[in-house]
Order: sequence, then C-alpha cells, then structure tokens
Amino acid sequence: MKNTTELLLPVGNAEMFHAAVEGGADAVYCGLRQFNARGRASNFTIQQLQALVKLAKKKNVKVYLTLNTVIKNQELPELLDTLYTINQTGVDAIIIQDWGVLHLVKKHFPNIEVHASTQMANHNSLGANYSQNMGFERVVMARELTLPEVKEIRKKSNIELEIFMHGALCYSFSGMCLFSSFLGGSGANRGLCAQPCRRFYQTGGQTRYVFSLKDNQAIDVLPEMMKMGISSIKVEGRMKSSEYVNRVAKAYRMVIDNPQKIEDAKLVLKYDMSREKTAYFLGGNVSKAITENPETGIAIGEVIKVMADGFKFQSNHPLEIGNRLRIRSKNGEMRKAIKVKEFQELDKGTYQIQNTKVVPERGDQVFLVGLKQEKYPNKFREEGKNLRTIMNRGEKNKILNQIGSKKVPNKEQLFVRIDSLGWLRKIRLEDVDGLILNLPRAEWEELRLDAPFLQKNAHKITIELPKFIQEKDIRFYRDLCAKLSRKGYKNFMLSHLSQKLLLPPKSRIATNENVYLFNDAAIEVLRKEKINLYTYPLENDFENLLAGKDRFGIVPIYFNPHLFFSRMPVKVGSKDDNTLIDDENGKHRRILRDGITIIVPEHPVALFQAREKLVEAGFKRFLIDLSHEKPSSNTIKRLLNKFKRSEQLQPAFSFNFKKGLK
Repeated sequence: MKNTTELLLPVGNAEMFHAAVEGGADAVYCGLRQFNARGRASNFTIQQLQALVKLAKKKNVKVYLTLNTVIKNQELPELLDTLYTINQTGVDAIIIQDWGVLHLVKKHFPNIEVHASTQMANHNSLGANYSQNMGFERVVMARELTLPEVKEIRKKSNIELEIFMHGALCYSFSGMCLFSSFLGGSGANRGLCAQPCRRFYQTGGQTRYVFSLKDNQAIDVLPEMMKMGISSIKVEGRMKSSEYVNRVAKAYRMVIDNPQKIEDAKLVLKYDMSREKTAYFLGGNVSKAITENPETGIAIGEVIKVMADGFKFQSNHPLEIGNRLRIRSKNGEMRKAIKVKEFQELDKGTYQIQNTKVVPERGDQVFLVGLKQEKYPNKFREEGKNLRTIMNRGEKNKILNQIGSKKVPNKEQLFVRIDSLGWLRKIRLEDVDGLILNLPRAEWEELRLDAPFLQKNAHKITIELPKFIQEKDIRFYRDLCAKLSRKGYKNFMLSHLSQKLLLPPKSRIATNENVYLFNDAAIEVLRKEKINLYTYPLENDFENLLAGKDRFGIVPIYFNPHLFFSRMPVKVGSKDDNTLIDDENGKHRRILRDGITIIVPEHPVALFQAREKLVEAGFKRFLIDLSHEKPSSNTIKRLLNKFKRSEQLQPAFSFNFKKGLK
C-alpha cells in the first residue's frame, strides 16, 4: 500500500517548481508578491501562479499559497482583492497567520481551504484541536516539538498535521520573534526578517554566533512520522536554488517510498549545500544545534596562495567544471560566488583558479556552494486562464463596513502586569483598574489564594497563561484554572486563542499581545468567540492604530519586549552575566524562565509621552508591563507619575510606534 504522507516542497520561481516535481513532490507551496512570509524571495505574479496551478494539476501535484503575514488595517482592501483573485485560481489551500484573513475567508470566500501557518505557534494538542474548531483543514505545528510530543498531539487530534523536517531554523518560535522588527521595523511577521539570529554577539569577553542554528535534517525520524499518520512533511527553502529543491525532494521521496533507504538518502542530502545539520528537538538532543558557521555550503579547503589573476587552494574534495565556490574571509565575510569554468590541478588536492574577479587572501576558507546544475525551464509554457483581480467596489465596501465599530470606551483604564509574587507587596491596587498575574509555574504553586488582600480584589485580578505550554503541562494549567475559578478568580488572559479550551465555564476571557490583532477583521474573530478585552501587538505603530475603527484594545505603553522567545538554550558570559552586545553595539539581556530563553533589550519601551495623543484618538485602555523588572515601590510610583502626566521616560525605546512597522 502506498504511503499517504505528503512530501511538500518550497517553490520560489518556475525553475524550482520543475525541480520539485521532477524530484517527486506531492505538493508545493509558493507565494504571491504580497502578504507572504518570504517577502525577499522572487515570488509569483498572479499570471505565473495560474500557469503553475494549471501545470501542477496535470502532474497531480497540489499547490498551497502562502498568505502568512499579519495584515495592517490599510491593507484590508488589497487583501480582499487578493482573496477574490485566489478564489478563482484553483489553489488547493492558503497558509495563513492572521486571524483577520481567517474571518474574511470563512465568511466571504468559504470555498478556499485554509491551513494554519507555523507563524500561529501551535505547539500542543490544544492548538491542533482549536484550529479544527475554527475551520482550519490543516495545522503546521511549531518547529520546536519533540518526537514524543508530536506522537501525543497526533493521538489527541484529528486535524491534518504538517511537520517541518528539513531546512533553515529560526532561533525564536515562529510568530513570536520581535528582534528584526525592533532593530529597524522590518518585522518577521511581515515577511521582512533581517535575520538577527545570524549576527555576531559579544558575551563573556568573546564575539561569536550565539543564536545561529544549524539547518534541520530530521530524515531519521521520517519512518516514525509516516507510521503515526502525519499528513505532510515540509521542506523549507523558497529562497534557495532549484538544485537544492530537487536534491532534497529526491532524498525524502526515497525514504517515503522505501523507509529502508535512509542511509542512501543521507548521502544525497550531504550535497544540499546548506548549513551543518541538526535533527533539532525531533532528534532528542539540541546540545550541538548552534553553529559557529552560519553560511551555507560545504567547507572544502583553504587558500594557500594569491596571484594577480587568481588563487590556489588545497582541498580533499574533487573539483569539477560547473561547481560554484564561495570564499569566506577571516573576519567571516562571504565574498561573491565563483562559477568554475576552468581550473588546473597542480598536485593531488591542490587547485589553481584563474581569471576571477574575486580577490581572496591567504588563509581564507573555500566553500562548495553548488555542483554542476541541471537546467530546468525558467518559464511556464502555458498560460493560466484570465482572472478578475479587482473585487467589485460596492461589494468590497459592504464587507469593509461590516468590520469594526467606531464606538469608544467610556472611561480610561490602566492595567499592570507583574511576573513575580515580589511585586504584590509593592503595588497599591487602588491605583490600577486591573492587575495581570503572569507567574512562573513554581510561583503559581506558592500563591496564597485565600489571602484577604487578594480575595478582596479578585474582580481586579486577571490570571495570564504562558505563551508556551508543553503537552505534558496541559493538565497542570487546566487544573490551575479550575482551582482559581473555584476561589473566585474569574478573569483569564490567553497568550494563544487555543488556551480557551483550558478555561472553566463562565470565565471572563481576555487576550494578550501574543494573540496578534493587527486589523479590525482579526478583532471580529474575538468578538465571535465572546472575547471583549484584548491587547494590541507590541510591534504595532500609531498609523496602523489610527487606520482601524477599533478603539477598545489595550495599548501597551511600557514593556520589555521579548525579542527572542525560544525553547533552545544558549550559552552566555556566565551565570551572573547575561548581557549580550550585538554587532551594532546594542545591549540585550538573557532571561531564563520555565525552560524558555527570553532576550530583552537593555532598556524598556516607554510610550508615556503619547498617552494624551492616544486618548484624544479614542484609545483609553493601557498596559504597564513590569515583567523582567526588579520589584520596587519607587519604580511603580515613577512609572505611574509619568503615565498620568504623559511625560517621556528616559532611557527608553519607542519601538515602531513613531517610525512605523514596514
């Protein structure tokens, strides 16, 4: 019986599509030139997509379209045009991150099948089951899961599961990385990641790659994935070459068709020209998952002599015409690629290359980054059918008018978040409208729920669930919520919408900034779920806030953003020195909490000076987040004074509020 596990390959251009199909892909995923998480890739025009879909159907290959970025309010009209066009294409599904896209698809384009992107950070069976309840046909699970966790999730859910098996890894959980956005407004959630995890960082007197992960290669567990009934195994690489796509496709196809051929497949993968490999969490050991060489390709030798028009290098790897080389300088810089058109082998293992514009230095490393490449068609011969690409204006305006409300809150409210019990003795609850408790697991067990001070203010206290809940911890948090509810604590704040499944009946539900609400359409999903209190994203900007109708969200006005939020441990200077300095001299701190590595900037983000401006625009709910601050009565007094007076706090960052999120 033929195995039903789908082999899913990345496609960034026509060549890659032909390479994927020739390599044995069952399905491909690709993006248009807008609204996809690989904004720096070539991507497709709608005409090219139509040609691709037409050919794919002839080849019996499925096509999934990535629409997996968060959408700004001003982009909703363009999004409707895009969905209107996609609805005519015949793609098999779209892959999305934004709840607003789900709302529009389910209400106005119900024929489009929807997959939950890995950017939605589904990491347990709650996420899988909630996704099915919300109308997703498939969920792409987080990349940080262990094999036992995947098995448990598969047992407890019926929705199709897609697992990432091969390709580049992000250090942070996808959908939870704010580092690129913080550094310059190029948000990973907008498809514009500047790859801060691939940079040098200074820590403990050394400058090194702290967060740069090796590439994923989990082919060893592929037979196990097939046995447990995983629907799709995914390969990353829309910005890579057609040679890479074809080679990786052939290797994984080999094992899907014959699980006994893993070692043969690994020989094929040896030349995928990516980084060093790790099986990551699926392999059960992440101790060697960080690489000191973030570049792609295979190190094959070293430059021993430089001439006026070329260089000599030594290598144990046989050189061939058509190979592509890249030189890495001693400071880590990668020079322009060289295509080998001619060479001399002076002695065994000593090669001379002439007539090249690349000028290396003695001691530079030589990398093989490509073999002699098979040619694939770079265009589609047939054209797709003509499509209408602009939605009727009247129909579009009718949909837009149904989204959002122009009402504003009656009164101003201030919420304060704390992350340790030490803060309870420092805060006067009469000074705030709500206190959000986000405690580490051990402190939830220490909390004295019957304390008169807490019982008296139970209506003001909100219990916040963590961003990451391991499968084995689901019962703990379900029992905790039930226990708190019985004691009179009815307010709960979710970090993931699926956590709604943990709550007892009659709970009052809010969402934090990790439930991404960049647009009014996304907020419609919460209203349908009977969630009336919610928080806007940390990386939001003032322009986007003003562009929406909604004014009922909580605006974070003081916080230490989680630039990285990762399950992957890293080494820093020492136990007492958690400072990291990036290559532009920016300072950051490492925090460890419940097995998670969190990186925050040296100074907080403070927008107190914008409070009056926000209130004038109709925003009246604000958040002061004291997480990762040392408990102090003076600190909270100072922040409350700045808030009341709408005064600037220094030193502090303004994040994207003024400069904007791209």
